[in-house]
Amino acid sequence: MIQDARKPVIRFIDLFCGIGGFRIAAEQAARLLGVRSECLLSSDIDEPCQIAYEANFKHKTLGDITKISADSIPDHDLLLAGFPCQPFSIIGQRKGFEDTRGTLFFEIARILEVKRPSAFVLENVKMLKGHNGGKTLNRIMEALRALGYICDYRVLNALDFGLPQKRERIFIVGYKKPCPFVWPYGKVKMTPLSRILEQNVPKEYFASEYIRNNRLARHAPTEMPTIWHENKAGNISVYPYSCAMRAGASYNYLLVNGERRLTPREMLRLQGFPDSYKIVCNYSQTRKQAGNSLPVPVAQSVLFQLFAAQGWHNGVYDDSLKQEESVHGQMILLERRAKYGRKKKPKVAYC
Repeated sequence: MIQDARKPVIRFIDLFCGIGGFRIAAEQAARLLGVRSECLLSSDIDEPCQIAYEANFKHKTLGDITKISADSIPDHDLLLAGFPCQPFSIIGQRKGFEDTRGTLFFEIARILEVKRPSAFVLENVKMLKGHNGGKTLNRIMEALRALGYICDYRVLNALDFGLPQKRERIFIVGYKKPCPFVWPYGKVKMTPLSRILEQNVPKEYFASEYIRNNRLARHAPTEMPTIWHENKAGNISVYPYSCAMRAGASYNYLLVNGERRLTPREMLRLQGFPDSYKIVCNYSQTRKQAGNSLPVPVAQSVLFQLFAAQGWHNGVYDDSLKQEESVHGQMILLERRAKYGRKKKPKVAYC
């Protein structure tokens, strides 16, 4: 980590960056620990994601990672990568390494082998854990350990970190030298949907009368806001939170109060993006981007623990790394995020 006259600087790269959820989480964690962060390189092949990322971070992303030489990548302390999840997803065909997208993990390994950052955090869908009887994940972990990293994984649920979305994702953390890293507990009180949902939503977001009547024929309206979820079998479930958003699901997969689709801002809020995040793409693309993103508060909590364990702080927290302090850090973040739904926007700038 670079030291300067003002604050230590955590240098990181953001691979398969999407619209920048990992980057926001890293910046939040660094800020809570009193240090600076600097993204040296970001990469994603999706052009609409590149547009959204550049609009929010004033940082032009590189394209296809397979065409980027590892030697050309700047030296960095931390590698972040939410590598493509389709080969392992419940809604994909789950071909794993038989699918060419699955081999993109080896692009991460290629860069780790050459650049040797101090640590990394990877993220994927929870199905990766059980894919092919656990053999796929074992192969990934073996490859990382063969590179000299101490690493572990954990499936974490966004519901445990304050977001009103049941979204389970696997996080893989690795570091070169032993350190007192511990996984965050979560157990943060869920932000109610009433603070996430927008008011006076345009008519274009409402489902057809036929679909609304079909929902109401099977469930009664609720007093508190709910999100109605229809699974592949056509069964309808009603919850005071959202089921996991999916990029390729039906437009009527999730309906607020059984009658309307989520707005772009609501989808980003459900993933923990701040209201300062600019929406620059159309509805279809923003829906896809939000569905493919990670839950920011979960990633922030993992990174907070990793940064503190690595000693990447400015004396804000000591090396004992007490779990209570980590939970407190999450609560600070969530108190800021809980301002969603109010007219006054957060003053914190993330780009």
